[in-house]
Amino acid sequence: MIEKFMDEFGPEKIIEVYNPKVRLHGFVVIDNTARGPGKGGIRMTPTVTIEEVFRLARTMTWKTALADLPFGGAKSGIIVSSEELKNRERKRELMIAFGKALRNIAPKIYIAAPDVNTGEEEMRWFVEGNGNPKSTTGKPKDLGGLPHELGSTGFGVYHSTLVVAKFAKMEIKDATVAIEGFGNVGSFTAKFLYEAGAKIVAVSDSKGVIYNKDGIDVPKLLEIKKQTGSVINYRPGEVLTNEKIFELPVDILIPAAMPDVINEGNVEK
Repeated sequence: MIEKFMDEFGPEKIIEVYNPKVRLHGFVVIDNTARGPGKGGIRMTPTVTIEEVFRLARTMTWKTALADLPFGGAKSGIIVSSEELKNRERKRELMIAFGKALRNIAPKIYIAAPDVNTGEEEMRWFVEGNGNPKSTTGKPKDLGGLPHELGSTGFGVYHSTLVVAKFAKMEIKDATVAIEGFGNVGSFTAKFLYEAGAKIVAVSDSKGVIYNKDGIDVPKLLEIKKQTGSVINYRPGEVLTNEKIFELPVDILIPAAMPDVINEGNVEK
């Protein structure tokens, strides 16, 4: 498997984990540790693959280097069903088992973090299994962490958007924005851009897209999402299917959830 990806930068290790007792199937890609232990989140989805995790680990190699952080690049994935994602105790069981399985590499050459379908509570469970609080960032404050839920990743996407807008000679104030995904990343990205004066016209989650060409009140949207579980219950707005968010006439489109959502099938739309 490693031959498929290897080049002069990595990956250094691809570790596949299987625990038949708890039915855990996961993997870690340590791409490059030249600058320090590999840093990268743990995503839990039904479709995550080693190839996807490698590409994310390589991105982390460049990201930590560009930010001049003392880390390398890495990433992890755990394959879970949609039903398992809804079961808190099942997620806890899997995260504890995964943390335990990685005791020999975390935090020595790998430091975990939240990612898709994982947050500060999942990092608590990872530490519980691993035994070392230094094995992950994004853990709860009572474990000495800076929780992912405070919006650090969304804040980074917000600043990246400002840089891109400046490069494109585009004023962020009143620029129309569509954001695919409204989890920890998308919700905070929307919040910060809204506060900067951008016009958020479309947002999606797993249930669909809410679109309002005149702009969405993001504080109200956040409350609707919290109360009802989905952005599609916001009004006024038009409910669209998920793929339609990539076809809307907007100035800025931000993918903030799953990989490969902009592809050969929709790039011209």
